[in-house]
Parts: sequence; C-alpha cells; structure tokens
Amino acid sequence: MADVSAEAGVSAQTVSRALSQPDLVTPETRARVEQAVRKTGYVRNLAASHLASNRSHTVAAIVPTIASSVFSDTLRAVGDRLAPEGYQMFVGNTDYREGREEELVGHFIQRRPDGFVMVGTSHTRETRRLLEAYGRPVVETWDWDDAPTDLLVGFSNRRALASMVEHLVARGHRRLAFAGVLRPGDERAIRRFEGFRDAVADLLPDEPLRVVDLPDLPVAMDTGVELLRATLQRYPEITALVFPTDVFATAALLAAPGLGIDVPGRLAITGFGDFDLASHVHPGLTTVAIDVDRMGTTAADLLLARMREQQVGETAVDVGYRIEVRDSA
Repeated sequence: MADVSAEAGVSAQTVSRALSQPDLVTPETRARVEQAVRKTGYVRNLAASHLASNRSHTVAAIVPTIASSVFSDTLRAVGDRLAPEGYQMFVGNTDYREGREEELVGHFIQRRPDGFVMVGTSHTRETRRLLEAYGRPVVETWDWDDAPTDLLVGFSNRRALASMVEHLVARGHRRLAFAGVLRPGDERAIRRFEGFRDAVADLLPDEPLRVVDLPDLPVAMDTGVELLRATLQRYPEITALVFPTDVFATAALLAAPGLGIDVPGRLAITGFGDFDLASHVHPGLTTVAIDVDRMGTTAADLLLARMREQQVGETAVDVGYRIEVRDSA
C-alpha cells in the first residue's frame, strides 16, 4: 500500500479509502489510485481488512438447486447489484432438503458473511436459531410469510397457483388435476398445491380433488414424464393438468406427442416459474411468471442497506406474479 501511495501521490489512508469506500473520494483521486494499483501490481490483503473492520464483504446465498434457471437468474441479479459495492457471493444448494440447509447455514456462518440471501421462508428450528444468534441481516425470497425471519422479497405461491386455476376455469376447464412432488423441504410446492386445492374447492365445488404426488422422485425432467403418465392413468377424464414447476411441465409437453396426446386440444398443460424453455417449447407453455430481476435486485438493495446499518423503510416487498398465457392452455 505504501508503494501505491507513493505512486499515486496520496496518503496510505486515502488509498485505503479509495479501495474500500470509493464513493468517499473524488473521481480524480480514485482514478489515480486505480492507475497506481495497476502499475505496482498491488493486491489487497482482504483477510487483514476483514479482521480490522469485522466485515468480510461477502454474502452467503442458499438455493434449492443451481440447475433451475429462475434461481440462477435471481442469484445473477443479486450478484450484479452487490459486486459494484465490493461484495462477493458464495452459494450453496440444499437439493430441497431441510437438513442440508441447516448444515449450510452452520458452515457458512464460520466464514463470517455479512448477510444471507435464502430461497424460501420455511426453515428448521435450528436454522432459525443459528441465523438469529449470528445477528447479521437475512433476506428471504421466492415465497411469502407474515412472520419472516428478517427481510422478505417474494410473493404468494398459494395465490399464484389459485390464479392459474382461475385462468383454466375461465377457459372452460372443469376437470383439473395437480401433479407434482410434495415433500418436506419444498414448502413452495406444497403451498402451490394448497392454492390449487383451495381454488378448485371454491370454483368447482362439484368436482373431486384430483392429485398425483410422487414424493420419492427428484425434481427432474424424467419425473415430469412419469407424472404425466400416472395422472392420465388415474384420471383419464381430465382436460387440464397443472404442474408446480416448469421442469415437470416442459417435460410433459415434450413427451405428449409421443404418447398421442394433443396439447391443448386433448389436454391443457400449465407450469410455474417461466423458465427459459417455457417460451421455446411447442406449444409455448402457459405458466406463472415472476420478475426474478426485480426480486434479486430488491433483495440486494435491502441487504446492502442493512449491512451498512442504514434504516430500511419497507422490510417486506411483494413483487407479485403474472399468468403468462401461451398456447399450451
């Protein structure tokens, strides 16, 4: 740092400020310091600065899977907002297992992140205890809860799926089925099922509740094909099939022609998430779309404010959803 200071013609304290809090120095000074850094090949010792400031300038993110485009897009939006502010993100995936999330939180706390970004609002008691004891800000996403752990940026999965049922009923469908993988650790899928159940009871009181649940299968494309086959075998009378994720729905759409199923003529199919494939399969998938960019950016903004010990006006932000109507339903 002394070499950088001499090269830039400023004090070592100014160099430190330009590197850690660039908004506190003039653009001219910042440019001189950056040029001196490049010329001298200086690399900051972050470990030392972390010890001095009790801040790591890292954020821990925990998602169910990194294979899903919507979760990856959420992380990208968070990272794009955090990076210019000097924060790096490390990521763990739970594979939809509550125990795995608990382990990750414990391991990540040892690395002293300045905050957490988490998908979902349902956690084990031990996970909540760990987060509360650690005392750093936590922002939950991709769901809604009236009593969040700390900060919340999400939407109601239950209301979203109910809106999809309303869309199908408005299109004339009465014989609907829900097909998914419902198990502990994926509360979002359970809440989507609850939205389906409640909407069918309200809008189609004379119809039975048609559900196929294959809890031992993974959240994967092959499972979507199995769900399609199992649902039609159990409920051959249905005219619309509702999936809790685009992973299953797109797989079913792709498999339907080979099974002799005309979509949407014989069977309407809907998904949830508006994944990348949703608009590219044929027919296009009708699905629940979420503004993942807004969700990720808003989550990062709330986290940044809290990490800087600033006041946060709105601690829970509902980003909403929309029914993206395409040709499948």
